[in-house]
Amino acid sequence: MGYTEITLPLPTDYREEDLSQGIKTFLGISDFSFQIDQKSLDARKKSHIHWLLRVTVMSPELPGPDREPDPALEIPYQKRDKKILVVGSGPAGFFAAYVLQTAGFDVTIIERGAGVVRRDAAIRAFEDTGKFDPLGTYAFGEGGAGTFSDGKLTSRTKTISLQKQFVLASYVAAGAPEEIRFLAHPHLGSDTLKTVVKRLRQAFIAQGGILLFETFLEDLTVQNQRITTAVTSAGVMDADYFILAPGHSAHETFRMLMGRDVLFRTKSFAIGCRVEHPQALINQAQWGRTELPGLKAAEYRLTAKNPGLLPAYTFCMCPGGVVVPATPYKNTNIVNGMSRYRRNGNFANAACVAAVDLSRLLSREVSPPEALDWLGRLKNRFFEAAGGYQAPFITIREFINRKTAAHSMTKSPESSYPLGLIPMPLWELLPDEIEQAIRAGLKEFSRKLKGFDTGIIMGLESKTSSPIQAIRDDRRRCAGFDNLFLAGEGSGHSGGIISSAADGISAALSIMELSHY
Repeated sequence: MGYTEITLPLPTDYREEDLSQGIKTFLGISDFSFQIDQKSLDARKKSHIHWLLRVTVMSPELPGPDREPDPALEIPYQKRDKKILVVGSGPAGFFAAYVLQTAGFDVTIIERGAGVVRRDAAIRAFEDTGKFDPLGTYAFGEGGAGTFSDGKLTSRTKTISLQKQFVLASYVAAGAPEEIRFLAHPHLGSDTLKTVVKRLRQAFIAQGGILLFETFLEDLTVQNQRITTAVTSAGVMDADYFILAPGHSAHETFRMLMGRDVLFRTKSFAIGCRVEHPQALINQAQWGRTELPGLKAAEYRLTAKNPGLLPAYTFCMCPGGVVVPATPYKNTNIVNGMSRYRRNGNFANAACVAAVDLSRLLSREVSPPEALDWLGRLKNRFFEAAGGYQAPFITIREFINRKTAAHSMTKSPESSYPLGLIPMPLWELLPDEIEQAIRAGLKEFSRKLKGFDTGIIMGLESKTSSPIQAIRDDRRRCAGFDNLFLAGEGSGHSGGIISSAADGISAALSIMELSHY
């Protein structure tokens, strides 16, 4: 049985029989099976928006040998006498633990936040009442920050294909749609992720793993370049290897690690706000119509480079989504975006941020603790300005012109943000260079996307990545330590669900190699 790869254009609302007929017509064969390798939307011409499907077709009517099976991540099992402690149940921590448990290690995960059901209830209560619960936030809890997000599964890293396929296969086995294997821009949505992370946890426990929620890492005991024990809110825990995947919001954990001589450096990151528009406006701008059969909601990705200014760009666009109060700590005020699988909400939102190098911005060498302090002060500034968890906002046009209209200061527009908006000159809350870059970026985005300047801009968006990065060796161990690994977004070496999960898997594979020595 031979095989071949073909690319077919199909309507946005095509059915499977349309794909089968397209293959039959294209190749002139009738006996075949097929596999979709990639599905991407071609929207270059608004008059002819269509799917492009790259398909592998297998048939006895085609010449050549059988298709070789796709390579897969190998996790050989053998009963091992090594104990692993993983801190954090986000993608990096969970998949590190899952691989090691599958390989025969004795693995325990501790997670500072609550399980997904308790976490979901606490978040809903916060959005209804404004009462903050540190055990149930958008930053911490089962599945990490990604559980309450758009659940994007894209990654630009080219060297993690085996890890990526393992993660996608695990998600599909836990109830995710099969399409995430081949969509060019796959996503799960927060509703699907809540089910998926719960089923993955059950699979991990069924293999003998232990997962302790509401358990906070307080300290580490160090002896001769090795971690011997972890001091936690549930008591002292020992292990042979320690993997920390705390997420990029765990600033007190970073400070504890610095106190234990774990080395970090500052790195570039991005700061800005969230913009929001009616989703129908974005659909019209991108598709030339407010809806299109077979498609959920239109997306955008915008960049601006203006001479002499910081680069500005949109990030983590959430079609049909909501803006959420994503603060990990009481008395700070930050926003983020979230959407569900169907992306059928009335609004679209995205981060609008400027890339920042703090040492350049402040004209001096900035240490990692100083970077955390700087970011913390900015978050506090927004909380104090709002007097709570309302999101400071202004219209995009007003931000561009640095001038507020009288009606803007007395009336808030419709918005998805659950805790309410408070009008204020948002540009005054941002550092000058960042404000200037975002203002120039908004001008450019408004030229590129019709109607963009009619939206609103709100809050502080600080969740693009960590401002600091762990110094690691080539096995992902913290420099100077034999058995301490820092993985995922908290390490500063990955960003997003897939690359963070892959970083955790790579740490697990390193431990598998080291345990043989």
